[in-house]
Amino acid sequence: MQTPADGSAHTSSDSAAHAPAYGTAPAAPLAPVPAAPQAPAADAASAPATGADQHPYPSHWEADVVLRDGGTARIRPITAADADRLVSFFEQVSDESKYYRFFAPYPRLSAKDVHRFTHHDHVDRVGLAATIGGEFIATVRYDRIDAQGRPASAPADEAEVAFLVQDAHQGRGVASALLEHIAAVARERGIRRFAAEVLPANTKMVKVFTDAGYQQQRSFEDGVVRLELDLEPTDRSVAVQHAREQRAEARSVQRLLAPGSVAVIGVGRAEDSVGRGVLRNLLRAGFTGRVHAVNRAFADRATTEGVEGVPAHRSVRDIAGPVDLAVVTVPAEHVPEAVAECGEHGVQGLVVLSAGYAESGPEGLERQRELVRQARSYGMRLIGPNAFGVINTASAVRLNASLAPELAASGRIGLFTQSGAIGIALLSRLHRRGAGLSSFVSAGNRADVSGNDVLQYWYDDPDTDVALMYLESIGNPRKFTRLARRAAAAKPLVVVQGARHSGIAPTGHAGAATRLPHTTVSALLRQAGVIRVDTVTELVDAGLLLAGQPLPAGPRVAILGNSESLGLLTYDACVAEGLRPLPPRDLTTAATPEDFRAALGAALAADTCDAAVVTVIPSLGESSREGQGETLATALRAAAAVCPTKPVAVVHVELGELAEALSAAASTKPGSAAARPADRPPAAPPTADAPPPHARIPAYPAAERAVRALAEAVTYAQWRHDIADPGKVPECDDIDEQGAAGLIADLLAKGGDPHGLTLDPDDARDLLGRYGIAVHAVLPAPDADAAADAALRLGYPVALKTTAPHLRHRPDLGGVRLDLADEEQLRRAYRELTHALGRPAELRPVVQAMVARGVDTVVRAGHDPAAGAVLSFGLAGAASELLGDTAHRLIPVTDRDARTLVGSIRTAPLLFGWRGAAPVDTPALEELLQRVSRLVDDHPEVVTVSLEPVVVAQDGLSVLSGTVRLAPPPARDDLGPRTLPAY
Repeated sequence: MQTPADGSAHTSSDSAAHAPAYGTAPAAPLAPVPAAPQAPAADAASAPATGADQHPYPSHWEADVVLRDGGTARIRPITAADADRLVSFFEQVSDESKYYRFFAPYPRLSAKDVHRFTHHDHVDRVGLAATIGGEFIATVRYDRIDAQGRPASAPADEAEVAFLVQDAHQGRGVASALLEHIAAVARERGIRRFAAEVLPANTKMVKVFTDAGYQQQRSFEDGVVRLELDLEPTDRSVAVQHAREQRAEARSVQRLLAPGSVAVIGVGRAEDSVGRGVLRNLLRAGFTGRVHAVNRAFADRATTEGVEGVPAHRSVRDIAGPVDLAVVTVPAEHVPEAVAECGEHGVQGLVVLSAGYAESGPEGLERQRELVRQARSYGMRLIGPNAFGVINTASAVRLNASLAPELAASGRIGLFTQSGAIGIALLSRLHRRGAGLSSFVSAGNRADVSGNDVLQYWYDDPDTDVALMYLESIGNPRKFTRLARRAAAAKPLVVVQGARHSGIAPTGHAGAATRLPHTTVSALLRQAGVIRVDTVTELVDAGLLLAGQPLPAGPRVAILGNSESLGLLTYDACVAEGLRPLPPRDLTTAATPEDFRAALGAALAADTCDAAVVTVIPSLGESSREGQGETLATALRAAAAVCPTKPVAVVHVELGELAEALSAAASTKPGSAAARPADRPPAAPPTADAPPPHARIPAYPAAERAVRALAEAVTYAQWRHDIADPGKVPECDDIDEQGAAGLIADLLAKGGDPHGLTLDPDDARDLLGRYGIAVHAVLPAPDADAAADAALRLGYPVALKTTAPHLRHRPDLGGVRLDLADEEQLRRAYRELTHALGRPAELRPVVQAMVARGVDTVVRAGHDPAAGAVLSFGLAGAASELLGDTAHRLIPVTDRDARTLVGSIRTAPLLFGWRGAAPVDTPALEELLQRVSRLVDDHPEVVTVSLEPVVVAQDGLSVLSGTVRLAPPPARDDLGPRTLPAY
């Protein structure tokens, strides 16, 4: 299956001497499979199966993948129509690779070989190909075998697997990607193990198997290495997959942001043309690579005359050297021709500024889909269409392939936007406040490259310390949350989301729909360490503080300044944001810069302070104001440098000179000599939480803005501290996981509805009980006599309540009677209930034994198609529902997650002894939350659980009602092989 670089492994069934008689075994029955988008015509080969192909073409196996070097390839099933492609592919494979594949010289494929390798039943015999430009670059196949190694059908659950990778594409991670996909296909078809035989000298192929992370066994016999892999995903295999995904996607973005050569396609003769503007921006920024201008309208002589001093060409094909990045500015109807020329020339990536795509309607959406398909067919990644462009300020690159007329200052902030208009606004605001950027990506319709890809790049980009993102939609929330959590553990990630209340994604944005409200999504992002802000102003405010200051060790804030009133406003803002401000220190309006320096130095040196806010108003008198800003900025920097581990922010009123001095005083680029006073030698490298001593001090025109940014930094610092000990998912000895699985399978089989079923109360109680969740029994009371009989069985005192949908969980409507001590009270309550609210058949009354008094709460869990499984908690009652006071965590939850979930709602004081009340048993509540989490995590068929109410008393709790819904488990795109979003 692999050559010395990446290419070939042998199975006994593929040798000429051991070729099996394919097509003789009956195929296993197939379950219905979901439909998937059609492949491009040039690469589909997806005609209906006939002859030896015993089952329909499985289009849902088609996928685009990012390879190790950042390029893309398409993986799809091999069909009978691929005979010529297979022969051409085999002819380009070296003799050495063929030897590793077949264990013998194998110069060419016979007609019988071609037939065998292109005819599959897609169940017991499967072949996949990786393609670029419609041509094969690698293949993989499996053949199901029995215990004796003979061809077999289900229930046999082992298969032999073999790969072959074209020499020119070895080392790109093609075999690793194919292994992920063929393993997923095998699991779908009931195959649990792979076997492969590899020559000992083929160490690279052995490494492909051993590095995959699956459980495996290795043996050596008859001069070959036999490997057996258990295909069940493991923690290690998933971690390996995620690590490969990160490296590949980061590399794909790096190729777009650090090209060695750029071609601008659509450079017109008119000075005001978009292409001409982009070309000028590239040159003005001092791009360090080669630049070419391309326009079909150029005369032949333009190649030598050039445009703006750079070579001009009629086509990308005419460029003699390689082109790494093409910036496309031609009208949408001419883009396909430009993309084809780029693909044929070997261009690595595209930035498409052209409009007229999904943002323009259904016809544009189809044009956008075709653009993505075309770009990927050539192995290219794409930013856009309708993009604003990209910027990389690194001195070795200096790329401004955007509509921004100037290259942003170099700095430590990475910026991603989906909106060009917002991108312009953010670039302008950051520039005005002296902040520098490491990179900027405006993805437009983000048809291919998305915020997830850029986040992968920033994760290990040494030039980016803080990531700022403006998102209008999140195409893959589950993946974004996973990536954000990993990135936030290394560097701050600040996100503002537009269109969050309209529920409508901007036209042109395609993504998985989520049923979760914005508040829930925000809570889940915060759980992942994302700093969620509401406006672009807050985005910039938080970014400036995080890029220039260390993280605070706690919430204690020292306040000092020359205005008592401004200090009090700052104090109030700190209290409102949950910080712990110290009493403000008023330096009076006569304070000098030296007074500020001494006061700030003393505040930062105190053990009672974690951060400081300096408030400044202009001094009286023209003579005192002259040069005040620069002098004061110098004093504040000197004081902050003495204690570089505590953050400082400045609030100024009508003192723009100070803000300018502070922003100009230091660069956010590390090691800037201009930022370091002449008498201070270079400092030692900073720690992870402390910037270099020459870091800038952010200035804000309002106390509320400075304090809000500081509060976000405090929350983020606490999250960073907490993830060092994330807690654990506890084991519970009384959980019957296997029994629950059997019960679920029986209930789904009996239900017969492919969309699932809501369990009746007895079945729900049985299932919940297998996870140690006891639901108190309720007995129906269709009449007063039945109610009396039920009460006798349960024992007095009892509760009488209605279960009609319009009255359920609404005690405020009078549908509940509590503490009925005897039959007389019960019958009276029954008469009053039916008289006031309606007939028993409408009310559906039930009787339930009374439980200990406590706080009524609600516990829910469910699967969202985009975000995954979510656990929710809040207090019961209309007030909490109106306030939206519900907290959320992604499943599975740890013991720490459960504890913070209980304490994170605004009404949590009611659980801990508010106004002298006795605290309730929150440890029992936390245990219940973890049991519900385990149930949903262990059994994805449990799509919703609702426990309402859960009465939490001083000692223990009581679950009074439980509702469970089962359905076939939703697809888990995060557990499958690496793929790009389908288009």
